[in-house]
Order: sequence, then C-alpha cells, then structure tokens
Amino acid sequence: MITDIKINLLPWREEVREEKKKEFLKITIAILVLAGALVGGVDRYFNRAIDQQTSRNAFLQVEIQILEGRIEEIRLLQQKRNELLSRMKVIQELQGNRPIIVRVFDELARQLSPRVFFISLSVQAQNLSIQGVAESNNRISNQLRNFTESAWFEKPNVTAIKADPKFGPQASQFSLTVAQTTPKKNEEE
Repeated sequence: MITDIKINLLPWREEVREEKKKEFLKITIAILVLAGALVGGVDRYFNRAIDQQTSRNAFLQVEIQILEGRIEEIRLLQQKRNELLSRMKVIQELQGNRPIIVRVFDELARQLSPRVFFISLSVQAQNLSIQGVAESNNRISNQLRNFTESAWFEKPNVTAIKADPKFGPQASQFSLTVAQTTPKKNEEE
C-alpha cells in the first residue's frame, strides 16, 4: 500500500528564498557600508595628506621669502663693501700720490728758467698744459731743455708762441705741454 504522500515544498522553498534574500541584502548592505567606510577613510587619509603637504608648502614659502630677504641683504652688503673698497682704493691712491704731486710742483719750481713765468697750469691724466710768459724766445727754449733734462718730465712740446709787447719788447706768451713721469727710486735721490 503505497500511498502517495504529497508534500508541498513551495512554502518551505519560499521561506528559504526569503531568508537568502534577507541574508543577501544584509551582506550587500554590510559590504556597501564597509565599502563606504573604506572609501571615506581613504578619502579622509588623502585629504589629510594633502592638507599636510599644503601646510608644508606654505611653511617652505615663508622660509624661502625669509631667505630671499637675507640674500638681498647680503647683496646690498656686498655692494656697499665693494663701494667702500673702491673708495678705500681711491683714497690709498691719493695718499700714495700725495708725495708725487708735491714733488712734481717742486720740480716745476726747480726747472723754471730765469725770466719765465707760468700763468696757468692744468693737468689731464699725466699731461701738464702750461701757459706762461717769457722775456724772449731763448728763455722758452731754455725752459724746454730744463724739462727734457728733468727726471720728472718728458716730451716737452711748445703748442703756441705769441709776441706780447706789454710784458717787454721781446716778451712772448707761450703754451706748452709736457708729460709727467715718475722716476725710479735711485733717480729721486
């Protein structure tokens, strides 16, 4: 006797299916929450890293500006130093040339021929331009010889001679140029 037992499995399958759906939804929601938390964490991490780098960059910019200010101060100080050094050099040259200038004027007085008078004297670099009056042309020639014989002067050259009777019957006004040199030590003594 076999009787057919009829079992209806549909409700049971339906319950299992519903449980699996609920379980699937729970797992999906958990994965979504976990993925959201992971994405949020990663986003927060990178935002914090970006903020830290931005603050580092800002700090570096401030430090760079401070250093650029110091570099500019150093440039200004070096420029002032170079200006002071050039001034010191000029002063040292003037101090070193002071005895030479005195000696040049002393030599001009020593080499002045009798009856020759200097009216004006100008100096450009190492060249002296002299204007004067002489009793005669022979006195001008003597003056040129005196400059030639001097260790402090060379290349005397008369540029103009003009008769001027108001200083005497044979008097002449003259202009001449002469180059100033510095003799060696043994020639000075």
